[in-house]
Amino acid sequence: MTTVLIADDQPMQRFGFRMLLESQDDMTVVGEAANGAEAVRQVAELHPDVALM
Repeated sequence: MTTVLIADDQPMQRFGFRMLLESQDDMTVVGEAANGAEAVRQVAELHPDVALM
């Protein structure tokens, strides 16, 4: 299972990526961030395999 953190300042963009990624059996979205600082904090906390920025 690949874990993903989505980072984008547009909520609808994050929503679209989440819907696309969660439709895949081998991917799980573990978090979302609205800016770079939040993304860095969440990467340190959640340890995702991939950060989509």
